[in-house]
Amino acid sequence: MSTETVDTLIIGGGLSGIYAASLLARKNRSFVVLEARERLGGRILSPEHQGLFSDLGPSWYWPAIHPKMAQLIQTLGLKGYRQFEEGMGRFQSSNGAVQTVSGYPTEPPSWRLEGGMMAIILKLCEEIPENAIRLNHPVCNIEKKGSEALVSVGELEKDPWVQFKAKEVILALPPRLAASTILFHPDLPANLTQAMLKIGTWMAGHAKVTALYEKPFWRQAKLSGQAFSQHGPMGELHDASNNEQGPYGLTGFVGIPAAQRSNQQLLTEAIISQLALIYGQAAAQPTILYYTDWAREKFTATQLDQPPMYAHPLYHPPANQTSFWDNIIHFAGTETANQHGGYLEGALTAAERAVQNNH
Repeated sequence: MSTETVDTLIIGGGLSGIYAASLLARKNRSFVVLEARERLGGRILSPEHQGLFSDLGPSWYWPAIHPKMAQLIQTLGLKGYRQFEEGMGRFQSSNGAVQTVSGYPTEPPSWRLEGGMMAIILKLCEEIPENAIRLNHPVCNIEKKGSEALVSVGELEKDPWVQFKAKEVILALPPRLAASTILFHPDLPANLTQAMLKIGTWMAGHAKVTALYEKPFWRQAKLSGQAFSQHGPMGELHDASNNEQGPYGLTGFVGIPAAQRSNQQLLTEAIISQLALIYGQAAAQPTILYYTDWAREKFTATQLDQPPMYAHPLYHPPANQTSFWDNIIHFAGTETANQHGGYLEGALTAAERAVQNNH
């Protein structure tokens, strides 16, 4: 089995990990990104259909309150556009009845990104050497060896596929996931492990749906696409279209808890029926329907993430520690941010802090 030596090892190829990698690349530092999945992006997932990139993970940013995101998008030469909110909204009461109501404009205004949020990942990767990113590399073990860390890739209880020796490690994945899937030697202090396990992973209990159509029939009916339902299965819906051109989309969050979402086919049928009830019969025939249940993604969620989150948690570094093992391991990832935790802005903030703490 081979052992590779590197200055900095980044575990996780979501926004926080890839942004940290781009910052290290600008400093001409040696690093490797280990991503467990066969793709980059983490909770950013933007499949493409006829030029429309549907965000099945985070889909909005707020320039008025997220300056790092706004600045990064501008620096990378990407283009944002306002969330479509023109027209009336729809409301479905608990008995299934649907009525037209006033729209619910977001405050501050929500923005989407041309090319989907994946465009940020792809642009940042242009600054990162190709051989520095390793896909299908799940980390199972991290051992402190003097002033370095020995990181093993593979499955728990089995011999590792490959090992990396690093002066520093950036943990760019949710703390709860790290505590649940990685063995640390020596054991982490109990209070730190407990703190990591208690930090809920944002979006990990959610399922998200996007339905695409050739025509924006809801806009033609003077509807914004925005809808809220007490009946389900969809609890909240929004327009998810391209910037001023087709195809057009409706997207939203499934309001049913993760434990009750085991039969995807039945759920999909119920979702299409509900879309037709809310927006009319044209909504029953999407060109394509995407469904992603983050609670069933083993590289996002753990069993602890099954219960739904009803409010946005106040995130902070676990046990107020941004590093451990004498500054060998640094926390990144949006759940460890002091501000804007859970948002893409928090992912950038935590990555910057981890790189600054990096010797």
